[in-house]
Amino acid sequence: MAEGILRKAASDLFEVCSAGSDPTGYVHPKAIQVLKEIGVDISGHQSKHMKEFLDRGIQVVITVCGNADQACPTFPGQVRRYHWGFEDPAKAVGSEESVLSSFRKVRDQVRLVFEAYVAGYRDSGFSH
Repeated sequence: MAEGILRKAASDLFEVCSAGSDPTGYVHPKAIQVLKEIGVDISGHQSKHMKEFLDRGIQVVITVCGNADQACPTFPGQVRRYHWGFEDPAKAVGSEESVLSSFRKVRDQVRLVFEAYVAGYRDSGFSH
């Protein structure tokens, strides 16, 4: 979800790549569903391992769940790191509506944080 939201907010500013420390191999259908509700299509996205990006010249690393900030490898060069720890909605249990509510809650939190990040980025004149 974070990749889709950040891409929509910052597509004109920088390239957004997404990967995980323990990827599942698929994008959760409920993540696709709740992002579609806000006009973000991630149905073509794939689950990738972060090691795929070690030689890509990454300048900013944003981690968003659990211990991902500790599990993330060191990227070569000058890398700015940010960590916002959101709950993993894929671990939600309960009724269908309860699980969807968890996905929506995290979606809205990620959207709020990433849109603020992009606004601050625009205002600061940084370049990636």
